[in-house]
Amino acid sequence: MQTFVTRNEMNNWSRQQQAEGRSIGFVPTMGALHYGHLTLVQQACAENDVVVVSIFVNPKQFNNPSDLAAYPRTLEQDLEKLHAFKNVHVFAPSVDEMYPENFILEPMPLGTLGEVMEAKFRPGHFEGVVQVVHQLFKIVLPQRAYFGKKDFQQLAVIQKLTRFYQFPIQIIPCETCRENDGLAMSSRNLRLTEAQKKASLILIAVLNELKNAAHKRPLNDVLHEAKQKVASSELRLEYLEIADPETLISLNEWQAEQVCCIAAYCGEVRLIDNMLC
Repeated sequence: MQTFVTRNEMNNWSRQQQAEGRSIGFVPTMGALHYGHLTLVQQACAENDVVVVSIFVNPKQFNNPSDLAAYPRTLEQDLEKLHAFKNVHVFAPSVDEMYPENFILEPMPLGTLGEVMEAKFRPGHFEGVVQVVHQLFKIVLPQRAYFGKKDFQQLAVIQKLTRFYQFPIQIIPCETCRENDGLAMSSRNLRLTEAQKKASLILIAVLNELKNAAHKRPLNDVLHEAKQKVASSELRLEYLEIADPETLISLNEWQAEQVCCIAAYCGEVRLIDNMLC
């Protein structure tokens, strides 16, 4: 397993792979790898000749400096976990390497995706996501890139980014991996105590209740009750929305398919989850 730390090394290696006819799968991460990440890597390995995993905590997508400072950085442990895979290589650049002084990017209009839910509560977040993913795609040159559905809105932004900048890359959405108790796997879970993990199960409980209530009772009634349930828990609700899966515009009535998205704080840790229903 090779670990590249400069964009030139990474890009030269990728171009060599392409010249030799090998397909490249790509799994972008911010490190602190857990089982959910490894399932993405496993799928990428099954569908490509070689796989690149990037490990880079992107400062441009954090609107809260304390959140950036607290984000777990476990590069050595991450590399150990990736050694179990064959034909996997790592791109672990510095901030200066990712964003050189001459870095300029044509802005992508986010439209509604830049106004609702995550974008509303984390101003500048998706602009930062667009910048880093654009850079990574240009450097790694993959044929396929793998993203978890837990970050539902981010996935929609990346699909739009791929079309807007005309990257010849297939975006592969992958199912959310969960703990045995249903909690969505996240690097942020490392910051939760056992008691907080237990309290956080309200997220999946509420999403399951919303799914079970779909089309059976008025949407706004079940949404109001779900918000009340979270409000009476130990978590601090940031948003809970039932939205169109394509536009992410909030709905007032049930339609053929919708996505329920939630964000809440458990102590100082911000957690997100979603469920199609």
